[in-house]
Amino acid sequence: MGNGNGNGNGSGPEARAVVVGSSRFETSPSVLLRAGAGFRLEDVDPDATPGFSGTKEEGAAALLASDGELDALQERLFAASRVGARNSVLLILQAMDTAGKGGIVRHVMGSADPQGIHHHAFKAPTDEDRAHDFLWRVERQLPEAGIIGVFDRSHYEDVLVQRVRGLAAPEEIERRYGAIRQFEELVAGGGTRIVKVMLHISKDEQRDRLLERLDRPDKHWKFGPGDIDERRRWDDYMEAYRIAIERTRTDDAPWYVVPANKKWYARIAVQQLLIDVLHAIDPQWPAPAFDVAEQRRRLAKS
Repeated sequence: MGNGNGNGNGSGPEARAVVVGSSRFETSPSVLLRAGAGFRLEDVDPDATPGFSGTKEEGAAALLASDGELDALQERLFAASRVGARNSVLLILQAMDTAGKGGIVRHVMGSADPQGIHHHAFKAPTDEDRAHDFLWRVERQLPEAGIIGVFDRSHYEDVLVQRVRGLAAPEEIERRYGAIRQFEELVAGGGTRIVKVMLHISKDEQRDRLLERLDRPDKHWKFGPGDIDERRRWDDYMEAYRIAIERTRTDDAPWYVVPANKKWYARIAVQQLLIDVLHAIDPQWPAPAFDVAEQRRRLAKS
């Protein structure tokens, strides 16, 4: 990683230190985690914490310390849209089961005002979904101006699961890569900054997290016997991810592969990716459509 292919959709990769709480990223995750030319998934260590030398405790403090920055930027994005700004953000989270997508939603997005967040978890397609092209249901969930959209899984299931399980013909999978690129280009052209994240855990780490779900009655609802069946296809899924990232990484819709064996690191990395893209948008508070001094006088007399 670290071989990004340009600034792309303005997500703002900059070779600079990013102060995060009491510790710091020596270089922004927007640089270090971006999948560029020559990217190889097997080169990513799921245990690593690229750019962050702090401890778990420092990582937790860093997440909390940057909550206010993310919240303030999101509020500016929302406010600017009230006077015609078209910008929005779409965070796409893809991962193997147990990789921590839900934790990202709770611990990263949870710091922002809910009215400025649109979260959608894509499940198996319904009969209505199957009656349309695979991107139909995705288009309906895109964030409006001023909103940060979060996809918990996404249209990438239609080239990952479908490829691994052989649910679609190879030529149809190939068609979908091209359709995704075209779709994301149109979305970005409409003012939506796209941040695609693969939370990358190891097979051993997934086993430990599944065992925890079996050990804890309050986690049984998260476990499904099919999770074990999917593990048997682990290598096939890694290859499917590699191909999907290679075929669909563009300047308009870059991929970031986030080592996720350490949940605390994944959270601060994704948080910083969002902060970077919001800084790149640089939303401004709307100018008042009234005379502030005059309204102060009126209020004083009321």
